[in-house]
Amino acid sequence: MLSHTLLFLGIFLILGHRSLADVFLQEVNETTDLPEVIAEGTEKLTRTNFEWLRKVSDRSKYIARSCKEILDNYDEREDGIYYLTTTNGMIYQTFCDMNTAGGGWTLVASVHENSVYGRCTVGDRWSSQQGNNPNLPDGDGNWSNRNTFGVVEGATSNDYKNPGYYDIFAADVSLWHIPNNFPVEHWNLAAILRYHTDSNFLRLYGGNLFNLFKQFPVRYNVGTCSSRGPAVPIVYDHGDRESTRYLYGMKSRTEFDPGFITFRPINNEQSAMAICSGVKPRGCNSEHYCIGGGGYFHPDQCGDFPSFDWDRLGREQGWSASKEMTESAVLLFYR
Repeated sequence: MLSHTLLFLGIFLILGHRSLADVFLQEVNETTDLPEVIAEGTEKLTRTNFEWLRKVSDRSKYIARSCKEILDNYDEREDGIYYLTTTNGMIYQTFCDMNTAGGGWTLVASVHENSVYGRCTVGDRWSSQQGNNPNLPDGDGNWSNRNTFGVVEGATSNDYKNPGYYDIFAADVSLWHIPNNFPVEHWNLAAILRYHTDSNFLRLYGGNLFNLFKQFPVRYNVGTCSSRGPAVPIVYDHGDRESTRYLYGMKSRTEFDPGFITFRPINNEQSAMAICSGVKPRGCNSEHYCIGGGGYFHPDQCGDFPSFDWDRLGREQGWSASKEMTESAVLLFYR
């Protein structure tokens, strides 16, 4: 038993938990019953975890299609993971933001770039995992289909899409830019940007992004870069127009206006992106500051973050997005 005790103490010291180790040593010095000390600590840990698990599990009793319904019907005001039910009775878990701008925001998707070096390869679910193919202009088509993938706790580590994306009827959207791999309990504080719309614009497009993108299908080589979907003003919850501007490349800043979310922009090569998160294009090089899209781009642009790393290719410099933006997932919420 003494060897086990020394092993635990060694782990604490290696991890830098010196204050915790000191406390443990004090308890050991004050008692000759080592098993009792270890058993007490284990009991406290088990009790704490059980209380938390019971709290999360109790949320399954709520019957709601959205976090807004949970907020309104059950007066639940704590951010975290909740259970929702679709119109057809499917139960799933997602994250609810119960505080921003009155709360009631439902996480429905995240766009995560697993590798900017890949070009429409495995993991590019919001563009194409099937290569850069002119015969598949819509790529995987996940902006306008009922596919679901990923888990809510991994939304900053992988692409995520739940049934709420197409099932919830909403009025507005909120976007959070969270550094990759951050755990769910730290999303709010870790965000480099958080903002939302407050104009009820989604009601004009069927109440969700699924229906909005149905109205703006991907058609390669159709239209010009002045063609795009709606550009909606945003309200900042963390960050501002100036911080948004400086998260993108020097040359990109000259051809967009920060303070908007823009849908279905077309670039200079007549390829369609999905969302310009935080900006409204004035120029034609939207692949450097817009995300997602179809399955056919210029060969150096294909992917969920189509050309955020342009400078790395050794060509005209000043277009790459910042490391903070490139290495962050974009989380999409409805309310």
